[in-house]
Amino acid sequence: MKRTAPFLVVLMIIGPLAHAQPSGDPWTRHTIDNSSHGADGVRMKDVNGDGRLDITTGWEEGGVVRVYLQPSVDKVGEAWPAVTVGKVKSAEDVVFADLDGDGAVDVVSSCEGNTRTMFVHWAPKKPGDYLTAAAWKTQEIPATKNRQSWMFAVPIQIDGNSGIDLVVASKGDGASIGWLEAPADARDLDAWTYHKLYDATWIMSLRAIDLDGDGDQDVLASDRKGKTAGVLWLENPGASGGAWKTHRIGADGCQVMFIDVADLDRDGDPDVLAAIKNTDIAVLLNPGDPKEKWTSHTIQLPAKGIGTSKAVRAGDVNRDGRTDIVFSCEDAHGPTHGMFWLSFDTAIAAGRWKMHAISGAPGVKFDRIELIDLDGDGDLDPICCEERDQLGVFWYENPTR
Repeated sequence: MKRTAPFLVVLMIIGPLAHAQPSGDPWTRHTIDNSSHGADGVRMKDVNGDGRLDITTGWEEGGVVRVYLQPSVDKVGEAWPAVTVGKVKSAEDVVFADLDGDGAVDVVSSCEGNTRTMFVHWAPKKPGDYLTAAAWKTQEIPATKNRQSWMFAVPIQIDGNSGIDLVVASKGDGASIGWLEAPADARDLDAWTYHKLYDATWIMSLRAIDLDGDGDQDVLASDRKGKTAGVLWLENPGASGGAWKTHRIGADGCQVMFIDVADLDRDGDPDVLAAIKNTDIAVLLNPGDPKEKWTSHTIQLPAKGIGTSKAVRAGDVNRDGRTDIVFSCEDAHGPTHGMFWLSFDTAIAAGRWKMHAISGAPGVKFDRIELIDLDGDGDLDPICCEERDQLGVFWYENPTR
């Protein structure tokens, strides 16, 4: 695809920061839950059909997996109705998935540490029992037991058979990206089969996305350390059932944390933002054919006053029609900022980014970010979690409106 004016605009806006530190007052923080320890990531899905996205979170140090049902707008600033769906140690990631297709949305947890196993938390079949902890049932997936330090899972239909499959990833010895093939009876966990796709070092992100436009879901990933570090995608072979081809797209050799996907240059193709430890953001521009060489740019963040890079999320934060970047950090000790957002100024040719405060000083280790309008006022509110100051699961109220 031939690049035109939008591509030139992106080249101009990738530039120095206009402010060395985030400006403005911190946003109001609303606590969804802070009842346990080590909240580690939020994943979202409407599980009860009310049109509002709900949350599941694993509390890594607390040893519990919880679900939160989003309440009505007038109560969204309060603690959300919640249920503990299972108790497992070292849950690094949890995700919603109706594995058995019964209409009740289950939860899958991926555990590292000494657990090194994945679990299914089966939801009760009666909708009225969804918030009843005793109605949930937790079972391990034998194909994963003590096998790897599991980091992430994405529900995706791969083989066209039975129910939903799971693309899964890990870190450390024997790390990989692979997929768990669902049997005809998803409840028969002994029959789930693991297929390795890629030898990894430390997978931080997995995204299911049709990058090559052929109608099936490919896998986009970030690998954090070692000789495999960088951002890559695995090409789904589709009905042929052949090998998944690896395509590396950028940030090779960098310690890539969480990534996000957005059409940054407005040419119709998905591009990638990547948080690079310590304080950089990589902007990876899709060449049109994602199998060709991607263009890479770097937004350099200040070395002081903020924590180290953890996650990025693209969205129009201030409703000016431009794509902004919401950013979270680890190691945000003392007065440093753990969450902020970046905008580029109205003089696009100047090519400068401005930093704006979100969190202020509270919080040390933030995580993945979701951006949705929670309070119904028309602007995007960031949802996140924090696992050192025990801020728990929370959202920040965007003051734009």
